[in-house]
Amino acid sequence: MNNFELQNNEFLRQFEANFNGSLARIEYAEQERKIFLTKLVIPGDVCDIEFEESFIKSVLEFISEKNLRVVPTSPKIAGFVRRNKCYKSLLPVGIKL
Repeated sequence: MNNFELQNNEFLRQFEANFNGSLARIEYAEQERKIFLTKLVIPGDVCDIEFEESFIKSVLEFISEKNLRVVPTSPKIAGFVRRNKCYKSLLPVGIKL
C-alpha cells in the first residue's frame, strides 16, 4: 500500500507524504551520519494505520539506502522499529529499543 510519493524536504528537515490531500510528515535532525526521527505528524483526517506504517517503512528504507543510522526518538517510530526487527540493523551501536 504505497500510494504516495516520499519527499525529503531538507529545508524544513522533514520527510513528507501526501495522502488523500493531507500532508503527513516525519521531522528529523541529522548529525554525524545519524538521523534522529523526532516527530511523526499524521493529519487528524487520516485514520489509516496501513498508511502510517507504510510511510514509516518508506522513510526507514530511504535512510538505509543513504547508509545512515537512525535514532527514533518519536515513540510511534520507535515502536514500529521494535515490532519490525528487520529495521534494528539501522540503529547505531549501543542503541536499544
